[in-house]
Amino acid sequence: MRWRGRELERGVAAGRMGLSVRAVFFDLDNTLIDTAQASRKAMLEVIKLLQSKYHYYKEEAEIICDKVQVKLSKECFHPSNICITDIRTSHWEEAIQETKGGTANRKLAEECYFLWKSTRLQHMTIAEDVKAMLTELRKEVYLLLLTNGDRQTQREKIEACACQSYFDAIVVGGEQKEEKPAPSIFYYCCNLLGVQPGDCVMVGDTLETDIQGGLNARLKATVWVNKNGVVPQKSSPMPHYIVSSVLELPAILQSIDCKVSMSASST
Repeated sequence: MRWRGRELERGVAAGRMGLSVRAVFFDLDNTLIDTAQASRKAMLEVIKLLQSKYHYYKEEAEIICDKVQVKLSKECFHPSNICITDIRTSHWEEAIQETKGGTANRKLAEECYFLWKSTRLQHMTIAEDVKAMLTELRKEVYLLLLTNGDRQTQREKIEACACQSYFDAIVVGGEQKEEKPAPSIFYYCCNLLGVQPGDCVMVGDTLETDIQGGLNARLKATVWVNKNGVVPQKSSPMPHYIVSSVLELPAILQSIDCKVSMSASST
């Protein structure tokens, strides 16, 4: 693969700098891109559509969007057996009928879905400072994007935020037999890069998938991006590191290297 050509160069650089981490796995949604904010902006556009074109009351339009958001949060399906467009159009169809009553309106549901989808994708961008961080990190370690979700949906996001050039490999859970937190998908990522789990760090915003998965696969470290200062439940998996921004990662990697160096010098 094309990234293999840089393996020797990076190995020399890592050895010179004393780096103990060889690869970093990044989650996508709400880690590198603000999916939640993009979705909120998209919902506002649908509310405007329902008010201006179809004369819905604002409260009705908001209730419909709230219902759809709940349905999205409860999605559970086997990746190979679904058409995401049909499922998500049905979310809108059901929400409209539950709110307004009467017969189902598939045409309106499709209009709402595609407006929400296109607007959301328009707002899925990687910030310039995050791009700069990825560019610098990739000079020293392998970077891999590891995202759960439906293949079509996640590939559209990846295309929209144009992040392909910042990574040595991209793995979408919906294209694999198992998703995070299953250890198998982490081992698959390690094999792609030619590294061991103990060489890798997982960075993500979700304790149940990103952090638990990294722990299950026995990676060197897990980094939880906790933007909103959420207090985890006692039963939640415990990350090795907690940050409020993914931009804190370089300092975390240096911290890991320092700990390894100190441990080696004391033996």
